[in-house]
Amino acid sequence: MSKLSYEDKINLYNDRKNGMSINSLASKYKIRSEGIEYLIRLINKHGFDVLRTTKNKYYSIQEKERIINRVLLDNETINSVAIDEGLASRGMLQNWLKDYKDMGYNIVERKRGRSPTMSKKINKPKSNETIEEENARLKKENLYLKAELEYSKKLRAVVQARKNQQQKKK
Repeated sequence: MSKLSYEDKINLYNDRKNGMSINSLASKYKIRSEGIEYLIRLINKHGFDVLRTTKNKYYSIQEKERIINRVLLDNETINSVAIDEGLASRGMLQNWLKDYKDMGYNIVERKRGRSPTMSKKINKPKSNETIEEENARLKKENLYLKAELEYSKKLRAVVQARKNQQQKKK
């Protein structure tokens, strides 16, 4: 839907309300009919205010997780959740779900902005740790990481079990 300007989206909506068919709108605006149906439902639910005219909306990790859980745990459809939440497209939610599953059911925020072209070297001062202290610190860190991994595995198993259980109920 990014091909359409704000004015095009308003004109498309008005054309549809004036009785123009979705297929004729698709050929006129050169977008797929699913995109037109999504836009119409979105504007019907939220009004013209949902159409962005300036910069993209930022969604926090907590918001993304809440929205994703509506699909995964509450078994709501992607389309209905995307429209209910006022997302710019349902593809945005599909990408969030794909990334969420690929990352092992963790939401990882991408760093914003341009990546530096030259990596900065961080000058670490020489450690005053003895070998025994370093070993103790590394063992403690290793134990922590193992516990974190176990927690992640158990959480993934619980989410999968809930998903399987809800699918059996249908």
